[in-house]
This record gives sequence, structure tokens and C-alpha cells, in this order.
Amino acid sequence: MVDSFEKIPVEIYPSAQDGSRYVAEEIARLIREKQQKKEKCVLGMATGGTPIYLDAELVRMHKEEGLSFKNVITFNLDEYYPIEKKAFQSYWSFMHRHLFDHIDIDPANIHIPDGSWPKEDVKKYCAAYEATFEEAGGIDLQILGIGLNGHIGFNEPGSSIISKTRLINLDNTTRIANTYEFENISKVPRLAITMGISTILKAKRILLMGWGQKSAIIARSVDGNVSEHVPASILQQHTDCTFVVD
Repeated sequence: MVDSFEKIPVEIYPSAQDGSRYVAEEIARLIREKQQKKEKCVLGMATGGTPIYLDAELVRMHKEEGLSFKNVITFNLDEYYPIEKKAFQSYWSFMHRHLFDHIDIDPANIHIPDGSWPKEDVKKYCAAYEATFEEAGGIDLQILGIGLNGHIGFNEPGSSIISKTRLINLDNTTRIANTYEFENISKVPRLAITMGISTILKAKRILLMGWGQKSAIIARSVDGNVSEHVPASILQQHTDCTFVVD
């Protein structure tokens, strides 16, 4: 069912599983359209608790419906810093554990910021990361989650609308929310590499998923004033963005 909010379209589903199924179907449809045209399909991927059901559905579609990812190029939004690729909590590990190890994507087409980049070189690597998906023709479909404080990627409140891929300090509320992945909050990295807001806005289409206790921040994002204090509200300025919620 579609509710017409004033500023961003919102699709409401009975559960996170139902909403994730819709997003998976949209991804599959785009992949197949691109396959028919013999084109690459460039996807922007998210991590964390929000896309768990989405990744599982994409794996199911691959195994049971023959959905191929051979023409897919992926770019992940973010990564903790510093963290080794093979660390269980890294988003590199997350993506391989939940999705990439179970589908037929070419490993050369997987792009994830590296949490082990030398700090003095991070700025250079971030610029190169942006250049890579521009060379791929831009992101066809960007998948997003939303934080309780309105962050998208790891663009915390106060992030500039013109921000690009960069190293950022994590808000304490974000670190607390992500404590479940670590032994305790002292183990949660204080920094992360994230695509910037201007980077995200360049995607041709955006689907933001929001499940559970996030109705207040979603309402502020879809129908409040555009503000860098609520980063997701800046998506009101995108021409093809939909929020998918339960």
C-alpha cells in the first residue's frame, strides 16, 4: 500500500520481511532489465540489521529462481575504521557472510571501503572510491537504512549536503545502537568511512528501508523541513526516492 506523503513517497508493509521482499523484487527487476540490454547493473548496498531480510531474499531468488548477479557491480556505503577486512564485525565480512558468498557475483565487481587503509592515505582512497563508481556509470539503485538520529550511511547529524566519501566521527548514539555487534561499547570503533550525502544523492534511484522503532525519525525525514541535522530529510531533494517501512 502506498501512502502519499507531501515530500517523499512512502510504501508501508505489514512487516520488515514483506517490505524487504518488495525491495528485493525491485532489485531483481532492475538486474534483469539490464541483462536484457547486456548492460551492467550498479547497486549501492547497505549493511547492518536493516538489510538482513533483503539479503536473504536475494540469495533465495538466486538459488530458487535463477537470478544471476553476473552483470552486477556493487558499492557499499560505509565501513568501520579502523577494522580489518576479515574481522567478524567488518562490513566486508557482513556482506560476504550474508550475500556475496551465496551468489554468482564476480568478486572483482564488489567494492567496499577498506577499514585498514593507512590513515594518512584515507582521503586519497576515498576520492579513488568515488571515482570508481563514476567510472562504472553511476549508481543505478542505492539501498539505504536509517539511523535513530536520521543518519544515512554513516552521515551523522550535521553532515554537509555537499559531503563526499570521507572519514567521519561516529555519533555516540550510533555507537550505542551498534554495540550488539561488539563485546561492549568500548570496542565499537569511533570512526567510519562513509559515502557522503552528495554522493548518495547522485544515485539514479534510492530505496530507503526503515523497520521497527523508527517512526518518529522517518516522519521527520519524509515530511519535516530539510535539515542537515536530520540527514535523511535531505532525500526530499532527490527526484526518485521512496521510503519502504513496516
